[in-house]
Amino acid sequence: MDMKTLSLAEIEELSLRALIAAGTSQDNARALAAATAATEADGIASHGLAYIPIYCEHVQCGKVDGHAKPTVELPKPGVVTVDAASGFAHPSIDLGFERLIPLAREQGVAALAIRNSYNCGVLGYHTYRLAAAGLLGIGFTNAPASIAPSGGAKPVVGTNPFSVAAPGPEGEPTILIDQSASTIAKSEVMKHAREGKPIPEGWALDAQGNPTTDPDVGLKGSMAPSGGYKGVGIALLTELMAAAMTGATLGINASPFSGTVGGPPRTGQFFLAIDPGATSGGGFGERLAALAEAIHVQDGAHLPGDGRQGKRAEARKNGVAVNVATLQKIEAIFA
Repeated sequence: MDMKTLSLAEIEELSLRALIAAGTSQDNARALAAATAATEADGIASHGLAYIPIYCEHVQCGKVDGHAKPTVELPKPGVVTVDAASGFAHPSIDLGFERLIPLAREQGVAALAIRNSYNCGVLGYHTYRLAAAGLLGIGFTNAPASIAPSGGAKPVVGTNPFSVAAPGPEGEPTILIDQSASTIAKSEVMKHAREGKPIPEGWALDAQGNPTTDPDVGLKGSMAPSGGYKGVGIALLTELMAAAMTGATLGINASPFSGTVGGPPRTGQFFLAIDPGATSGGGFGERLAALAEAIHVQDGAHLPGDGRQGKRAEARKNGVAVNVATLQKIEAIFA
């Protein structure tokens, strides 16, 4: 596989040019391009540049409105709502955070509910920014149904990630939990399907609920929930927060994030931002540091987010190696 090293600025510029060429407004494209560069920096290639051609295709087919103008409201003290207007989630989250962060600092806690949006990419990218602002960030995002309920075989909820980012020193989260309700992100199964590679057993199930190593069969069946019924519980929790609490579309009614079938998915995101100083009496930082130390002193032990933090530091210094075939596909969009 041929690779080429790009700086984060080059990744962002490449993404921006392609999205604009496909019919996305500059403001909307800039939010998504910045997230793409950050995702590549974190080493999550499956959600980085590889998604730009998909985003562009979805703008062109009308699955997402590249020129959408999200609207923000404050229906209650400490509550921010954003209607993404069938546009990308990223500019709506940016708009919501502009209100959410100062409200959380002023009141101790604030909530942001986003409806009628699209795939928000890596959820931890967004909670990371809340932690960088000194707040405990909790996020939920729902997705088209791909996980069956316990005892069933028909998908009713999506892979539905949740994320928690705990603020640490110097703007870097000490803990960054970012995990889906499935054993593996659906994008990884899609990646294996594109490359014609089998998937490990335990990633997906066929239409009858049996394990499969064929990614195409798995994509027609369902994703395996992480930890069995516990994964289903996480998916339901996220569906409650990101869809029911926001007024967004349930996963059972949302169009796929892949392909061109269906209109806008109009899914949702929900964020809580909490000032740790308001709840801990000033002891949050000390206790978080002690917890992290108890883990880091063990040989080979690590916290959620440690891997991303290391890759992020390396990428800022030396850039990121990206797939040349992916680059060529993106460059063809604005050629």
